[in-house]
Amino acid sequence: MENESHKHIHDENCNHGFGPATKIAGSVLVASVIIALSIFYNTKLLLNNSGGLANLQETQTLDGSAVPSQPSNPGQPSQPSGPVTVAERKDAPVLGKSDAKVTIVEFSDFQCPFCKQFIDQTFNQIKKAYIDTGKVKLIFRHFPLPFHVNAQVSAVAAECANQQGKFWQYHDLLFKNGTSDGTGLASADLKKYADSLGLNNGTLGFGKNKFNQCLDANATLSIVQGDQKDGQAAGTSGTPTFYINGKQLVGAQPFSAFQQAIDEALK
Repeated sequence: MENESHKHIHDENCNHGFGPATKIAGSVLVASVIIALSIFYNTKLLLNNSGGLANLQETQTLDGSAVPSQPSNPGQPSQPSGPVTVAERKDAPVLGKSDAKVTIVEFSDFQCPFCKQFIDQTFNQIKKAYIDTGKVKLIFRHFPLPFHVNAQVSAVAAECANQQGKFWQYHDLLFKNGTSDGTGLASADLKKYADSLGLNNGTLGFGKNKFNQCLDANATLSIVQGDQKDGQAAGTSGTPTFYINGKQLVGAQPFSAFQQAIDEALK
């Protein structure tokens, strides 16, 4: 802090009009501040050493290489060196043939700029070369980072859309319209996208405002949280993170990096 403190020297009986009750109140206030600071420090220390939310990071690319933004504490989860098993979720959104030889599990965040970079620059190449040809299936899992203000609500909204069979259409709208500061991903925006897909229309009088009710009730939050736990258990600490037949690939990598990993898995 750069605030200057000013000393004012008095004899031991100088009260400036403050009586005993005021002194006691002041002492209580000082003690409360000390306790609060102690709780904050210890809580921060616990998070930093737990490998928990404090360690979740975006990932970025420099000259085509994925570079996680690493925290300065030693609690960062170690990255798996070989194939790992990602816990399955039966109702997770899948793109591609169910019997595809290669499975890519993607952990993503709708507010993450590097996840958007992957969608804009690489996703369609993978889809055309591998998914549309039946060689690969892509499974989407949620990993909203806690410092992205609208990431979690966007994930909840996407799962509300998934319940009506419109996940991928909704997914595309979120990445098209959302930005890294959360603009375009607020609740009102999420409902507008749902309306454009007819998710609040209902059929024969049933299901009217179904999406809005799902979002307002946070009805799919447990699904999103379950994805986060499965991601962390597999070694995910940032977004986007991919598992290609269990082999981890981190960051908005160029198509060539995915091509190499997929072709190896196809052998």
